[in-house]
Amino acid sequence: MTETAAFQDAWPKPSATPVVEAYHTAIRKLAADRLAADGRRWEEVVHDPAFQPTAADYETIEADLLASGYRFEMSAIVSLQEAPDKYKAVAERVDSGLQEEDEQGRSIVGTGDNVFRAQDVEGTARFVSTVERVMELLTEGVPEDTIAVIDDSGGTLTAPILGDFKAVICMGGTVRSHLGILTREYQVPCLMAAEIDGLNEGDRILVEYAKPAADAYADADTAAAQRARVIKVS
Repeated sequence: MTETAAFQDAWPKPSATPVVEAYHTAIRKLAADRLAADGRRWEEVVHDPAFQPTAADYETIEADLLASGYRFEMSAIVSLQEAPDKYKAVAERVDSGLQEEDEQGRSIVGTGDNVFRAQDVEGTARFVSTVERVMELLTEGVPEDTIAVIDDSGGTLTAPILGDFKAVICMGGTVRSHLGILTREYQVPCLMAAEIDGLNEGDRILVEYAKPAADAYADADTAAAQRARVIKVS
C-alpha cells in the first residue's frame, strides 16, 4: 500500500454525522492528492504552510456539499437569517392535539434531557429565538416567571439575559452543549434536545427538573426513560 493510500484509509472510525463525514472525506482527499503531487513524505510537508488547506479550499468543499442538496442545521436563528440558502428552515410549530396526559389529566406538551437536577419549575413559556427578542428582554427586563424556549443551543445569543430566566427549554443540542454548560454554571434549570407539541407563547407550564440529570452515554431505552416532561397547567 502506498503512503497516500494509507493516509486516506487511516481513520479510526466513521464520523458522527453526514456533514462531518463529508468534510473529513474531502480534506483527506485534498491532502492525499497534494501529497501525491508533491513527492515528499508526509513528515516533510505536514508543517509546510503551503501544504495547508486555504479559505478557497474550504469554500469549495462547502459549495460541493450544498450542491448535493444538503442543508446545514442552524446553531442559532441568526444563521438562517444571514444565509437562508445554506440552512434548513425552522420547523413549523403545530399542535397535533395528540398530547398524552399526566397523572392529573394535564397535557404533556414536551419532553427533554435534564442538564442537572433541580426543583420542578412552574412558569410562563416565552419563545426566545431572535436577536430582536433578546434586545427587547434586555432593555425592558425579563419577566420573573419566564421559562425561555429556545430553538437551538444558542448560548451566545441568550448569554446577556440567561441568568434572568427562571428556567430554559432548548429544542436542540445535548446536555454537553454550550447552553447546557452555561445553564449549569448559572444554576438555571435547563432541558436540552427538547421535543414539544402544542406548547405556545404564554402557556403556563410545569417542567420536571427534579428528574435525574440525563446520562449522555445511556442506551436508547434508558435515555428515553430519563426524559423530563413539560406539562401544561393552564
